[in-house]
Amino acid sequence: MGKVMSEETKNKLAHDLGFGDKVEDGDWSDVTTGEVGSMVREAIKRGEQAIANDTTMNGEAHQHAK
Repeated sequence: MGKVMSEETKNKLAHDLGFGDKVEDGDWSDVTTGEVGSMVREAIKRGEQAIANDTTMNGEAHQHAK
């Protein structure tokens, strides 16, 4: 199975959520399951927001094309 999330994205999420210091050395063994769950929820939220923004932008582009 391929990677779901790039290392860069995982590191950014960890830092944004306040536990980036735990993964600075690339070792994720000290990250708790709760922290991983927070990362997953935040990644989903950001993905959904990106889709919503893209849909809004595409809708506006179509409206202006008339």
